[in-house]
Amino acid sequence: MSDLNLLPIDVEDDLRSTVRDLLADRCDPVTVTAMYDGDRSVVPGLWKALAADLGLAGLLVPEDRGGAGASAVEAAAVLEELGRAAAPVPFLTSAVVATTLLLDTDSDLLASLAAGERTAALVVPLSVAPHGALPAVRADADGRLTGRVTSVAGALEADVLLVPASTGDGIAVYAVATADARLAQVVSLDMTRQLADVTLDGVTGELVRVDGESAIRRGLAAGAALLASEQVGVAQWCLQTTVDYLKERRQFGRVLGGFQALKHRLADLFADVESAGAAARYAAATLAAGDPDGEIAATVAQAYCSDLAVKAAEEAIQLHAGIGMTWEHPLHLYLKRAKADQIAFGTGGDHRAHLAHLVELPEPR
Repeated sequence: MSDLNLLPIDVEDDLRSTVRDLLADRCDPVTVTAMYDGDRSVVPGLWKALAADLGLAGLLVPEDRGGAGASAVEAAAVLEELGRAAAPVPFLTSAVVATTLLLDTDSDLLASLAAGERTAALVVPLSVAPHGALPAVRADADGRLTGRVTSVAGALEADVLLVPASTGDGIAVYAVATADARLAQVVSLDMTRQLADVTLDGVTGELVRVDGESAIRRGLAAGAALLASEQVGVAQWCLQTTVDYLKERRQFGRVLGGFQALKHRLADLFADVESAGAAARYAAATLAAGDPDGEIAATVAQAYCSDLAVKAAEEAIQLHAGIGMTWEHPLHLYLKRAKADQIAFGTGGDHRAHLAHLVELPEPR
């Protein structure tokens, strides 16, 4: 294992503070909740502010390609804040997954993604794990693509779709203008990351990569590793909101936070959230450093953080009692984000099984 710095640095703290302030100003719970009634008007302006105005779309892109030349550690800090706000922006799908796939290509698309001028999405189901089976549409000799892929995240916000296609010699990746594909919106549990079914009927695509499979898996691996930071952000918000509520809510003539049983539950949850934060940070640090432990670290982080975020949201709803079950309280946004994230890039159980394979644990008899 290489010598990794797991402590926050000033630049990272400043970035986190800037993103948090912008989200507090532009991404209030009432606006986000409106997305469940079909109002997605908050997305374009919020994404422009983050992607172009703050330059976050190019965090992972080298400076000589038009990006910020930052690393996965800074991207993790951004995702943690996006999780804390349940922000409905395609940072994970475009600035992480799609961008990682394009990093070692000479495609002009990378520069436009880094500048926030365009947004891209990888056309695979959100549930596909980095080590899982990759769906691919068919590509003929002229680069015309035919097929259908369901439950794609980020497609509705994308200008360009990165489509894995079977060529007979493996999986290539084609860039297709979103306007040339047919997108059917899916009523998703988490409407802040709404899914879509993508259909291609003989659409001509631009060949981006011939050796697509390894690049696709790298993109998905980056997504899985950094999704853990978003899940930590969700859990942190749920914990802090619950602590604040129990300090004020009174019952039986006492502040609820003074009851020993509730203190124990919050202390246990605090320890779990801190552990999740450590796992997510290690996954981001190994990804940034290209550390050999990167795959194991990402798998551990996903196996732990995906379930912990759901636990934190469920605890928050229970400890808020009746108000936690109302539509007006934002807790439901975080439970839905946590439950949707729980199956993104593979379930916790899938990652635990893969971890056993990575560390060569014997199968149970």
